[in-house]
Amino acid sequence: MTPDPAFVSEHARSADLKPERIRVVITLPTFRRPDHLVMTLDSLQAQGLGDDTAVIVMDNDAERLQGATAAADWLTSSRLKGIAIVAHQRGNCHAYNAGWETALAEFPRLTHVAVIDDDEIAGPDWLAGLMKVAVNTGADLVGGPQIPVFANKALEGWRKHPVFTPHYDKSGLVPILYSSGNVLISRPVLDMMPRPFLDPAFNFIGGGDSDFYRRAKARGFSFGWSAEAVVLETLPSRRAEFSWLNARALRNGAISAILEKRQWPGIPGRARTLAKSLALLAAAPLRGVPLGLRTGSAVIGLYHIQVAVGRLMAEFGLVNEQYRNPESN
Repeated sequence: MTPDPAFVSEHARSADLKPERIRVVITLPTFRRPDHLVMTLDSLQAQGLGDDTAVIVMDNDAERLQGATAAADWLTSSRLKGIAIVAHQRGNCHAYNAGWETALAEFPRLTHVAVIDDDEIAGPDWLAGLMKVAVNTGADLVGGPQIPVFANKALEGWRKHPVFTPHYDKSGLVPILYSSGNVLISRPVLDMMPRPFLDPAFNFIGGGDSDFYRRAKARGFSFGWSAEAVVLETLPSRRAEFSWLNARALRNGAISAILEKRQWPGIPGRARTLAKSLALLAAAPLRGVPLGLRTGSAVIGLYHIQVAVGRLMAEFGLVNEQYRNPESN
């Protein structure tokens, strides 16, 4: 299925791109980070990928086109070939969907789609690490760690906060994934999952990836983790501020409640979700005190309480759209 040109348009492509050779496509969503986008692209090219790999850059800013312009310039001289497209509908789910739809439409021999964000730098063995676990375990979707790197090195201690901590530490099969910022997805997943792949209802709150993974798991797809497939996530200083950390924790709690209500619909399901939220709130101090002592931070110790409060807020429709204003995220 070709993406609707009203919502997705091509901005540029490598002159010598040969679609019939491509088996792996790296999709790279971007929004008003042209300088870091180029750094991300450079980190992909530095891996020495073969001519069976291409990149699709999805600019989600149809007004300024900073990302599309930077990607077009980069593609003119890069060894790594690809396409720069514009996702005209605002929202990260629209951007991801545009990239995945384009990959399926453009590359007939596609076997895998990988994802990296425009604020990340791929480690030297990033894609190889994801592919290795996919081959060795048979996992349909493979994730890897996103290691935070603060612009202000004095803030590195905040890497202990749960919002920055990778969910797994060993390679192999895992129950499920949670983030789309570092993931490899096999072609059968995209062929079988209904479209749009990511639900636009999550565009500005986040969680579209978690919802996608839950639905994929329900269809029988398996998940893996590659500890070697590291990406370094560049973080501005504001992400170490209490206001941002509090908003992220509340949002995480809200998303978990929303996903559970989707999984358990109706009045019985809502009662079950509410009961779980109340139980988590009651247990939060017992979990938070050890966390605060272990990390030496009272702010980090508040995390479980904030998540529980976020879940309860979601019961009344109070969900923070943290991605509505990307410049302050």
